[in-house]
Amino acid sequence: MAAAHIPERYRQYTLDGYETAFRGADPSLGRAHLTARKFVEAYPVDTAGKGLLFTGSIGVGKTHLAVGVLRRLVQERGVKGLFCDYRELLKSIQNSYNPQVQTTELELLKPVFAAEVLVLDDMGAQKPNEWVWDTVALILNTRYNDKQTTIITTNYPDLPAGGGGQTEAERAAREQTLGDRIGDRMRSRLAEMCVRVEMTGEDFRQTVKRARFG
Repeated sequence: MAAAHIPERYRQYTLDGYETAFRGADPSLGRAHLTARKFVEAYPVDTAGKGLLFTGSIGVGKTHLAVGVLRRLVQERGVKGLFCDYRELLKSIQNSYNPQVQTTELELLKPVFAAEVLVLDDMGAQKPNEWVWDTVALILNTRYNDKQTTIITTNYPDLPAGGGGQTEAERAAREQTLGDRIGDRMRSRLAEMCVRVEMTGEDFRQTVKRARFG
């Protein structure tokens, strides 16, 4: 578990501790919880190298389920897993280009490539540019080619990048998609790599806070 580098904030997250029976809970949360449990039961024979892509708004429990799956696989199946925050990983790679930094890009990416199960949390959080797209492509394509399991969470809807026939103002006004953030080519790759799990509902953390503090 220590080698999985799950942040302290998330270490208490388990599949058994994920709540779906609270008042006003969207049915998609229960379906997502069931999918996560079935994935653990099916791993690795029936999952055949595929992972999970949890999509949905902030606070519905995407990271909770992703970490819950990772914990169960590490503890019960002896999987060598790794948790990575998408934004922090990209910033660390960028920082490695500084001549004064001893760690190289390859050293940073080696455990990401090697992890039997990788959780890549909050994909799309980094502002997109060509370098971001190329780096994401390197990570996803390497794991795809090696048939390594990748579990991803994102706050962006899993739709193609829009813009065809739209003005710049219209593109800026509409909600951004996962395709906008990582590029349509990598979004297509994710469709091959992962089973999509859509989650909807209110921000659970804010709901609990309101209930506790009135």
